[in-house]
Amino acid sequence: MPFSDLGLSEKVLQAVTAAGYTEPTPIQAEAIPHVLARRDVLGIAQTGTGKTAAFTLPMLTLLETGRARARMPRTLILEPTRELAAQVEESFERYGTNHKLNVALIIGGVSFADQDAKLTRGTDVLIATPGRLLDHFERGKLLLTGVELLVIDEADRMLDMGFIPDIERIVKMVPFTRQTLFFSATMPPEIERLADMFLHNPQRVEVARASSTAATITQRLVAVGAADYAKRDRLRQLIRSEDHLTNGIIFCNRKRDVATLQKSLVSHGFDAAALHGDMDQRSRTAALDAFRNGETALLVASDVAARGLDIPAVSHVFNFDIPRHPEDYVHRIGRTGRAGRTGQAFTLVSPEDDRSLGAIESLIGQPIPWLDGDLSTVAASDDEPRSRHRGRSGERRGRGTKAGGRGETARTEGSRGEARSETPRAESGRSEGGRTESGRGGRSGGRERSRATTRADEAPRAERATARADEAPRAERATEAPSSPRPGPARRESPRRQAPRSGRGNEAEDDTPVGLGSHVPAFLLRPTSVKRER
Repeated sequence: MPFSDLGLSEKVLQAVTAAGYTEPTPIQAEAIPHVLARRDVLGIAQTGTGKTAAFTLPMLTLLETGRARARMPRTLILEPTRELAAQVEESFERYGTNHKLNVALIIGGVSFADQDAKLTRGTDVLIATPGRLLDHFERGKLLLTGVELLVIDEADRMLDMGFIPDIERIVKMVPFTRQTLFFSATMPPEIERLADMFLHNPQRVEVARASSTAATITQRLVAVGAADYAKRDRLRQLIRSEDHLTNGIIFCNRKRDVATLQKSLVSHGFDAAALHGDMDQRSRTAALDAFRNGETALLVASDVAARGLDIPAVSHVFNFDIPRHPEDYVHRIGRTGRAGRTGQAFTLVSPEDDRSLGAIESLIGQPIPWLDGDLSTVAASDDEPRSRHRGRSGERRGRGTKAGGRGETARTEGSRGEARSETPRAESGRSEGGRTESGRGGRSGGRERSRATTRADEAPRAERATARADEAPRAERATEAPSSPRPGPARRESPRRQAPRSGRGNEAEDDTPVGLGSHVPAFLLRPTSVKRER
């Protein structure tokens, strides 16, 4: 069926012909007539099947009548990511060359002032991400009461990114009589619930089984060790071994791994760029444009690039990390093998990925063949060097003792328990006056001894007199003069040191300083009345 049989306007048909398209894709052939008939549409199709044009082309035809009003867009298209929103804008520019429509792109990372100016001028098509759209609405710069047609694209991706509450709030702001187009690659139960809530007697268009992969993609699994350095090395081998690789997208689960892998590839001489959600919009656009134009051969990306990006000539996709959600596997490898082209998809699988791999194969309904041996061929020694970097639980780092109270940690060849067993229990505390390992939490005997020796000059004389009662008879202390040259040693050398200790009950007030040597400053040698407690 040619495009001319779908009911599109002459201006749209001219633009499609100028773009080089002659026949619609299956989802375009089935969805466009229902959109032009003003019916709600539930579209289910795998990525790369032309879903964007399935709603762009009929929207251009419908918008040929009527005019835009300030701050009140006529149509609203919601996209989960900035890249997808920018891609839809490009589609309107390509097919709307014969139309004089105002198209506004409302996404994060762009000045509010420029976007406010477009909204004030009047917008026929508003393409937005949910968060920035609500920002404009809350600032009073936008009204959604004039929306005639609402498009919710990549609904399952909206669910994964946590946008469903925002979508529900936005839908309540648009008129109840609107026309709604709802597109999704998969239909989990939550998406089914939303479709029932948002759509009124929709026409269901499903051109392929949900979560199926394109037959033009050759899929392979590659067994690797769990260590990151082993995975990076195997990835480099794969890239070098592929003779027909013209460009490729490498997917990681985490944004920080995207940056690390991109730097590693560049350091090994590969031409690679990074794309993830923490990059500012200018850098993201520049990286994507460089890859699309062929200036960069490899694009290391998080799942922000997995959904709907229209880069027709991607020859290879590499899953550096196996996806957390099985549906993401379908979207990732769907970046290659588009529009009838062939593509290659490689997924690195470690022994820890058994469960995720099983979920993916269950979803797509077929086993994925291994490239050169399954996980049983992965040598156990691949992960041994990793133990040297495991921190506290590593095999080469013991806790040890802290010498001199300065926190010098000893390292041994054993585990933490072995390091502790080599140290005598008396020395395993933090310091001589610190907390021991008895676990009582109070002041230990070591702390009392330290305080008695290092802080003797700070203690009251009454306490010192009591503490030194065992060192000299009280009679000797009573006759000792304050000006004695070295009273301390004299008492210790006295033969009467072993004499029986006199009772404390017969002691009276004594004005003689006790236990002070000639090295003590003069102001501490003044006679002081010391009254001992009975």
